[in-house]
Amino acid sequence: MEALGVRLALDPTASVTALAFVLGGVALGTASGLTPGLHVNNLALLLASVAPAVPGPPRLVGAAMLAAGVVHSFLDAVPALALGVPDPAMAVSALPGHRLVIAGRGREAIRLSALGSGLAVAFAVPLAVPVTHAMTTAYPTVRAHLPIVLGAVTAFLLLTEGSVRGLVGGAAGFLGSAVLGYATLDLSPIAPLDAGGMLTPLFAGLFGAPVLLEALSGSGVPEQDDPAIAFSRRAVGATALAGAVAGAVVGYLPGVSSAIAAVLALAVVPGSTGARGFVVATSGVNTSNTIFALFALAALGAPRTGVMVALREANAPVNLPLLLATAGLAGIVGFALVLVVGDRYLVTVGAVDNTRLSVGVLCLLVGVSWLFAGWVGVSVFAVATLVGSVPARFGARRVHLMGVLLGPLMVGA
Repeated sequence: MEALGVRLALDPTASVTALAFVLGGVALGTASGLTPGLHVNNLALLLASVAPAVPGPPRLVGAAMLAAGVVHSFLDAVPALALGVPDPAMAVSALPGHRLVIAGRGREAIRLSALGSGLAVAFAVPLAVPVTHAMTTAYPTVRAHLPIVLGAVTAFLLLTEGSVRGLVGGAAGFLGSAVLGYATLDLSPIAPLDAGGMLTPLFAGLFGAPVLLEALSGSGVPEQDDPAIAFSRRAVGATALAGAVAGAVVGYLPGVSSAIAAVLALAVVPGSTGARGFVVATSGVNTSNTIFALFALAALGAPRTGVMVALREANAPVNLPLLLATAGLAGIVGFALVLVVGDRYLVTVGAVDNTRLSVGVLCLLVGVSWLFAGWVGVSVFAVATLVGSVPARFGARRVHLMGVLLGPLMVGA
């Protein structure tokens, strides 16, 4: 290679140092991903607050942050599947992943989640450049008509409920969460952690607490069957691809969550609209969003996710080769960790008294809300829990509760 004027050099010390930072980020992402109620954006804000005190080059600190975010996006599906499993009589209104756990297919759900996230990384890297170019070209128009676009997304979600009762429940959940978001998102309460914010109590109350309250009357995680995947390879691949592309939508459309993007993605994938498809698509959206957001940061200089905000605040340079290698390595490790930890998590949770476990996690959510938003956060958590209980009462999807972000954006707040 030197004869052609190109000289490749490898510094073992630098490589080992970079690997150590990435593995440190993997460890942080593992701990946060397995902690119920800890949103990846809060993890990012915590990382940004401590980054200046971390000894090391900013580029490696940034790589550690990215690794933490990628691994978190793999592992946060594990507690979501294992905790808050309701009584089988409530399976119809349960979350898609919980329906699989109730049917004894939790181990399969864990593997579907791992495949969704893993394939999303594989798809997102080659698609990142053309998709980012298309989204950046269209974004000025979308931004100028954002209320209309978000209104259309909301209407689609409501009209696909399938029943008048579901539509009414979804609309009530949307309006209630929208009002709550409008009233609280801009608050800056005094809290123990400087990297606080209202998203933690809002999301914990809207999406976490109602599920746990419903699970109080259940018997917890039942015995699980074999991990064989009852979903064709073609369907897994097509759904993961749709989820990967939808991950770009999450990054460019404010207020659109991974659950909303998954619903939109499944609408274009025939035969994948069941619980299995939802698990694959949601996991794919979560993970691919990190990759697309990285390219968006490089192309536009605008951070689209909490992790990208943390990278900017830590003054970490956007070194795409290093960060893409980091994302790839973190994706491989995250995939393996889901398989290693997931089954054990299900077994461990299944062996614990369900009532005590649900109450314990509820107390944890209250504590996390207090840490990030003080006593105001605890109050907001309580109100959000009431609002978050509405959709399930009507048999509607909980995704309508994303009105907490969509509503304020639609009215220009």
